[in-house]
Amino acid sequence: MSSSYPLGISFEFFPPNTEAGREKLIGVRDALAERGPRFFSVTYGAGGSTQGRTLSTVRSVRESGITTAPHLSCIGSEKAQLRDLLAQYREEGIDSLVALRGDLPSGMGGIGELRYANELVEFIREETGDHFEIAVAAYPESHPQAPSFERDLENFARKVKAGANLAITQYFFTAEAYFHFVERAQALGVEAPIVPGIMPITNYTKLARFSDACGAEIPRWIRKQLEAYGDDSEAIAAFGTEVVSRLCQRLLDGGAPGLHFYTLNQAEPCLRILDNLA
Repeated sequence: MSSSYPLGISFEFFPPNTEAGREKLIGVRDALAERGPRFFSVTYGAGGSTQGRTLSTVRSVRESGITTAPHLSCIGSEKAQLRDLLAQYREEGIDSLVALRGDLPSGMGGIGELRYANELVEFIREETGDHFEIAVAAYPESHPQAPSFERDLENFARKVKAGANLAITQYFFTAEAYFHFVERAQALGVEAPIVPGIMPITNYTKLARFSDACGAEIPRWIRKQLEAYGDDSEAIAAFGTEVVSRLCQRLLDGGAPGLHFYTLNQAEPCLRILDNLA
């Protein structure tokens, strides 16, 4: 099915911190690799807090034969650190990155030499030319720390024009938010494809916590239905699959160039959604 839209599908993993988690991720990787994704991505803690685990996870995920893109954040990192990491990635044969500003964890000292994602993209291009395909983040419902939607759009356009090849959005549940964002970004001269980020719904409590932290809006009707299911995990999963499948189909029918799934290191929720798409 990935041939029906230009950038196909992709999946995000996080670095497991236990041996059991690492073993589980291998199975998840293999199950999702069967769907022929364009790439996998692996998250990276601000200031390099999971840098070692990110690289080991990237190595494990790449054994599937699928292109794997480590996340790289600039907050809390010096240029020398980033330069060394980019060199290491090149030596490892990695040619794709997700470039992010990152969040400043409490207790961290300096912000680092690069403060914003556009500066990180510029730095990567200065250091490595066109070696890496670079993805950046987009926020259809605005970044939670942005002073306004307009300013957030301008910042987004700035980092794409700094040299990004594509953008991946924060997850959302309202297709109109995505289409409006894409239209406005294109009006600012953004030509790079903007891939919608998709979050399967499997646990209401976790989803609400994530969404409150990252500024992703859960429509009231979805919240109320999930609340009504209480602890019925099967009902939540079935409803979530239906809601997110309809969202994905709407996005693809409306011209979205692909879908990027935030897997939370689980295969089945993503597979159920993909099986529902035309």
